[in-house]
Amino acid sequence: MVAIGSKALPLRRAKSSYSIPECGMAWEDNSYYQGERRRNMSRKSMKKNKGVDGDNSGKNSSGGASNETYNSNSHSNVQDASVPHTSFLRQQVDPETAKYFTEIANVIEGSEIDMEERSSICGNALEETRGKEVELATDYIISHTLQSLLQGCALDQLCNFLQNCSKDFPRISMDRSGSHVAETALKSLAAHLQESEDQSLIEVTLNEICQAIVLNPVEVMTNCHGSHVLRSLLCLCKGVPLDSSDFHSKKSSAVLAQRLNFKSSRSDGNGFQGKQMGFPDMLKFLVSEILKAARKDIEFLQVDQYGSLVLQTALKLLVGYEQELLLAIPVILGCKGNLIDNNAAKRLLGLMKETAFSHMMEVILDVSPETMYDELITKVFKGSLFEMSSHHCGNFVVQALISHARSEDHVELIWKELGTRFKDLFGMGKSGVVASLLAACHKLQTHEHKCCQALLGAVCMENEPPRCIVPRILYLDNYFYCKDKSTWDWPSGARMHTIGTLLLQSVFRIPCEFIQAFISSMTSLEEDQLLDTTKDSGGARVIEAFLSSDASGKQKRKLVIKLKGHFGELCVLQSGSFTVEKCFDASSVALREVIVSEMLAVQAELSKTRQGPHLLRKFDIDGYAKRPDQWKSRQISRESVYNDFISTFGSKETKSSKYDSSFTENRPKSQQEKLKDMRKEIDTNLSSATPFLAQKPFKKSGQKRHADGTERDSGKFTKHTVEDDVTKSKQKSHRKRKHNA
Repeated sequence: MVAIGSKALPLRRAKSSYSIPECGMAWEDNSYYQGERRRNMSRKSMKKNKGVDGDNSGKNSSGGASNETYNSNSHSNVQDASVPHTSFLRQQVDPETAKYFTEIANVIEGSEIDMEERSSICGNALEETRGKEVELATDYIISHTLQSLLQGCALDQLCNFLQNCSKDFPRISMDRSGSHVAETALKSLAAHLQESEDQSLIEVTLNEICQAIVLNPVEVMTNCHGSHVLRSLLCLCKGVPLDSSDFHSKKSSAVLAQRLNFKSSRSDGNGFQGKQMGFPDMLKFLVSEILKAARKDIEFLQVDQYGSLVLQTALKLLVGYEQELLLAIPVILGCKGNLIDNNAAKRLLGLMKETAFSHMMEVILDVSPETMYDELITKVFKGSLFEMSSHHCGNFVVQALISHARSEDHVELIWKELGTRFKDLFGMGKSGVVASLLAACHKLQTHEHKCCQALLGAVCMENEPPRCIVPRILYLDNYFYCKDKSTWDWPSGARMHTIGTLLLQSVFRIPCEFIQAFISSMTSLEEDQLLDTTKDSGGARVIEAFLSSDASGKQKRKLVIKLKGHFGELCVLQSGSFTVEKCFDASSVALREVIVSEMLAVQAELSKTRQGPHLLRKFDIDGYAKRPDQWKSRQISRESVYNDFISTFGSKETKSSKYDSSFTENRPKSQQEKLKDMRKEIDTNLSSATPFLAQKPFKKSGQKRHADGTERDSGKFTKHTVEDDVTKSKQKSHRKRKHNA
């Protein structure tokens, strides 16, 4: 054995009897369900009979010391299935080896060794693991030391370790402690790959691991620990960061943001955030072999939590490889061929009411090529959309189906079945389906007016005034669960409905000619109601969406005026600060002065908040405090520049409209994002770095600009401006003399 030398410290821990705690505390992918409980109507966990290992395998904590049998969830269309598993007998680490690695742990955790010496010690220690990799990796205490060694060693030493234990890699991955070692090894490989080290060595190592995995991939993917390791291996082959939340756990808020067009979907592009170098051929091979082995057990894997997660990850990583997706999706759906027949369609509708498969179907709809999506919506979902929308799992699948609609025909098919059922869906608590449909209509620019009218009809009777629309949507469940809706009133202090606020944000992105009733309701909110809305995080975003909408400047200012006297209170709140900024942008110069004067009173407190310094700079609070008249002059000048810019570069529709203090009003929808970017650019150019532009509006051709401001505020032209003018004048005189000559 390699000697440690004088740096060996006393034993850090007493010798362990190598007893393993229960797997209920193990590193499990519980995030799969934690996110769901935060949704509007969460999907119940499918785990009914948990063994001591925390999964549905009945294994003990050692990762296989007992015979393992898998119990499938009962389902009318899925018979009980069992996947054969190999039984492993844990071998205890001999005392001498245990003592050696304890001393190694004491040394490498010391702060006195440098990186080069640490790498050498880690490499020498890894040499001592040869032939004992499984015992050491599955030991509860030594596995932690092994993780540190794998993080600190050189690439060739890391690859040697993995190649030596490649045949046992599946066994290590399915162990509670060993899975951490396997994960650490893969992360270290990814780090070396990112540094562009020996790619061929890494490829050979990964190939050996993949060859061992594909001998029995179903066993690995249905194990609570092995499932996570296999997903990390797939990500490494693709070149996706192993800690990417898109593949190990995805927040429901991120999913919802994609469905409501607040965030782009994976299927909208072939790239991933932070993509690294990968091995696409190895990814295709590994997925192909997994599906080949899984075909006979697919009915079990469709409803198995951990197996489903592996298949979902594989599908997400195949985005961009259309041919592979077209081959993989029918296998996962359990189709005998590449086409979906009537029997398969009926079985799939039943499976979508199972938790694991409902998640799977959402991913399938996300990544499906257009031909596959068209087949799914016409053969599986057509005629069953409302029934599926009523189910606590199925409604999420319908949301995914709607949000990934590809054409006007798809929206028309969905509209025929759900367009008249908004009120029923709200009553059942399935408001996410309505929100997804509204977002899809806006995205594809079809059925927007019909959708808005249906939303109005669901929350407001024909003889009721429009002022009730926005309050009822803000408190959606509170209103629909009220026994006597005729007596319902604004529940002051209650939290606003998440989907309700998102619905209104989507509404205010639609052209103003379709949403006049919503605009009228928004401007009819009473002062205390508006203040409650601003102080709610979701409600504040609704106000911001309204102030960024196509509504007229007059309508926007009508709402802003109601917040007079509260801007100081709101600007120091995290959510209210953004609202105040939108109010400032939508206001006239007089209203802006009111906003700034109220913020000036809380300047000290505002400067300590996260958003405060930005607001102080943008609104020029210090400039207003020192010279209010000049601050006002600069604001007038800025608006003049905006209007002059739009009249010069805007579209014909924009030029023909009447401009007021809010230059964004009455513009065509297609110009909205472009003009926002233009406004930011103008604001940048009109900053303190170029104050003479900020103070003096552009005059019409033939008129002179006079420098009547003070020198401190740059009323006079700058030195460079004067020099440029003199140079141009000399050049012009020279050309004139030359021409006369």
